[in-house]
Amino acid sequence: MAGRERLVALLVLGIGAVLLLTSVTWFGSGRSGVGAGQLVLAAGLLVAGAVLLRRSRAR
Repeated sequence: MAGRERLVALLVLGIGAVLLLTSVTWFGSGRSGVGAGQLVLAAGLLVAGAVLLRRSRAR
């Protein structure tokens, strides 16, 4: 069970990292609102992934 939780945490971290890295394209195309929203979502996913990863290691 802990292995599955770790995989989910890594998936969430990976999605957050991809969103963070690709948000640059929205700023470059002049759609700053979408880029800012994507940055907020990426930050939330990175925090959630880090919390999940810490919880999976504590068990």
